[in-house]
Amino acid sequence: MKKNITIKGAKEHNLKNISLEIPRDKLVCITGVSGSGKSSLAFDTIFAEGQRRYIESLSAYARQFLGQMQKPDVDEIDGLSPAISIDQKAHSRNPRSTVATVTEIYDYLRVLYARIGIPHCPDCGEKIERLSIDEIVDQILAQLAKYPSVEKEGVTILAPIVRGRKGNYYQLLYDLYNSGFAKVRVNGTMYRLSEKIELSRYKQHTIEVVIDTIPATALRDANKDALQRLSEALETAVDRGGDIAQIVFPHGDERLFSTKFSCVSCGFSFPEIEPRLFSFNSPYGYCKACTGLGTEELFSETICGVCEGKRLRKEALAVKIGDKNIVDLVSETIQGATSYILDVELSERQQEIAGTILKEIEHRLTFLLDVGLHYLTLDRKAGSLSGGEAQRIRLASQVGSRLVGALYVLDEPTIGLHQRDNDQLIKTLEGLRDLGNTVLVVEHDEDTIRRSDYMIEIGPGAGVHGGSVIAAGEVPAIFAHETSKTAAYMRGDAKIPVPKERRKPGKDVIEVIGATEHNLKNVNASFPLRRFVCVTGVSGSGKSTLMHDILYKTIAKKLSGTKAEPGAHKEVRGVSYIDKMILMDQSPIGRSSRSNPATYTGAWTPIRDLFASTDEARFRGYKTGRFSFNRPGGRCENCEGHGQNAIEMHFLPTVYVECDVCKGRRFNRETLEVMWKDKSIYDVLEMTVEYAVEFFKDIPSINNKIETLNDVGLGYLKLGQPAPTLSGGEAQRVKLATELAKRSTGRTLYLLDEPTTGLHFEDIRKLLEVLHQLVDKGNSILVIEHNLDVIKTADWIVDLGPEGGSGGGTIVAEGTPEEIALKSTTSHTGKYLRPYLK
Repeated sequence: MKKNITIKGAKEHNLKNISLEIPRDKLVCITGVSGSGKSSLAFDTIFAEGQRRYIESLSAYARQFLGQMQKPDVDEIDGLSPAISIDQKAHSRNPRSTVATVTEIYDYLRVLYARIGIPHCPDCGEKIERLSIDEIVDQILAQLAKYPSVEKEGVTILAPIVRGRKGNYYQLLYDLYNSGFAKVRVNGTMYRLSEKIELSRYKQHTIEVVIDTIPATALRDANKDALQRLSEALETAVDRGGDIAQIVFPHGDERLFSTKFSCVSCGFSFPEIEPRLFSFNSPYGYCKACTGLGTEELFSETICGVCEGKRLRKEALAVKIGDKNIVDLVSETIQGATSYILDVELSERQQEIAGTILKEIEHRLTFLLDVGLHYLTLDRKAGSLSGGEAQRIRLASQVGSRLVGALYVLDEPTIGLHQRDNDQLIKTLEGLRDLGNTVLVVEHDEDTIRRSDYMIEIGPGAGVHGGSVIAAGEVPAIFAHETSKTAAYMRGDAKIPVPKERRKPGKDVIEVIGATEHNLKNVNASFPLRRFVCVTGVSGSGKSTLMHDILYKTIAKKLSGTKAEPGAHKEVRGVSYIDKMILMDQSPIGRSSRSNPATYTGAWTPIRDLFASTDEARFRGYKTGRFSFNRPGGRCENCEGHGQNAIEMHFLPTVYVECDVCKGRRFNRETLEVMWKDKSIYDVLEMTVEYAVEFFKDIPSINNKIETLNDVGLGYLKLGQPAPTLSGGEAQRVKLATELAKRSTGRTLYLLDEPTTGLHFEDIRKLLEVLHQLVDKGNSILVIEHNLDVIKTADWIVDLGPEGGSGGGTIVAEGTPEEIALKSTTSHTGKYLRPYLK
């Protein structure tokens, strides 16, 4: 097998006909400033070609779609392995999808509970054991002993053939008669099979065939023939009734017995205990009231009143391993579930049956721990995961698959990780490599770059200024490269400076009192205003709960009257010191391809007005609406203004292909004939922000809105770049730029969640300049961040921890970076911050 992946003539997006060799079976880091072409090389060229070749190896049914799948713009790629992409796209918004289901841990747990779980009666709580025919006979005799002596009474054995189902069952009754049976009980009434029995096909019926009636006195006297007759009748009943026999005792008392499971105390008969009993997607296992959603309606937050949000029927919840049912176990954090699985006491028989299953569960849980996700609960909905969390879950799943000879392509797996957790994640990547795989990582994290085997830097700038290979070589020798920006930061020649003087906290503060939401332990937190404040701590320590669930929702309710209920707390003080609050998280700026930076920032409306004001447009009678791709008139109707059409691939992801009418230009021919400075409306959408700033420099209504995009390091983005293609970090900076374009009151509180996501050291330096300028104007910035280059520039730090999940939720330290780094002995952040402050 070839030692290298050889790429010749890569020209995808902004790549400038680059050729290079990437060593196989190594951990390779691709870095460079934002928009330089890293993802174009890693995902749009290398992975896309690997995926295309995989499709070629499939059946003719799959290959019939190959004409729709475009080959990446590259002359040749040699030495390519089957490629697996692990990006930051969040999992399905399906409310049934959880961390446990995505990782397949729940599938293994269902099998585990079905094989070694101990059922308990949902009614009386008694432990239930499987009954043999002999055990059922013993219980019938014990029950008879409770009745006074009666000579004519008998014990009737019935087999339930139909239970609560619609139909006329004419043929069934006829077949029973021909089989020699004499009587049936239909809906509680006895009939002879020889008489005519008419049933409505539209009503539900319960039909039980009478197997035998044995004199009670003979059974009580332990008559040998009567006992033999009873055993044979029970065998026939469970055979006909699906392992269930219905017994009618003297005086009309009845009990169900099962050769599977039945409650000795109250007669409750358990259904067949199989994996689907524990599935909230199966009618056999889910709560009938909510069909396994756990809520009253789809996407509702109102908990189901029957199952109390547990999603399963009561029988499933009554099966336990140790002292936990399956819902109790998946309610645990990954750390807690791992401890329980390792420590739970099992009998020798249980260990023999479940050894392989337990090993698989332990493997998957261990992988999740290794990538820093110890704080997540297994029942956490997949749609609520951040992009970084979703990516690390998929990474853990891939490690568990133990593939060899594959090419893994990852997009910033360290996103959302504290420095303390980075080491374990990098070990996981090294483990993938050591198995015999090639691991290609698009990354900016310093530790990851230093521990990679090979580094490739794309640049030198973004967009049209990027797309070239600036440096490529083995680590650490490549750090001596003279023109590499990354190498300069690795050597320490370039660095993000520590402020010479920090803004001292004033009297104006916002205080959170008595926060107890999720894992917060009665936290009292103080945030100085008109300062740059960082909320830090290991993953899962409670940062997002404090800032999003409590601070943001409480202030939004007071300032704007929003209806979202804040998390549990006693009080938030100091809101009167601000008059405006802006949350800038990493959620998409839109889910449609029609949403883009131009529309989000508000620049698109004046751009359309500008084209509508041209002489050509006025001569033709075109109004502003003509230049919209959201309404008929000026857009291409074949693709309805999307520029591409979706082709459903059934068993494969949907493929999007260029519209064959407008050729991706989104507008019809007449609309595209209107020009401003020799550019059509489509040409404007294709402009980079950097180019557009110069192009519209004489139009303040447009220039003011897009210039701030350039200021936050997004000069490489196209104005019309579809929102779904933006990363979380890019979406957040688009929101920041939009707010910067507005007039500041000087009393605004900005809330940001990891704004450095996807940023190179040089981009972080530029972003920090913008953020500190906002503070200098009197505004307040509160940011959740793990990046130590950002944390070291803060005026104040609130550090949560000391651990994640139940081990977190307290304020470990608060103060200036120097105070956190030098004085705190319990702060993980302080420990890693010290070298950055020397």
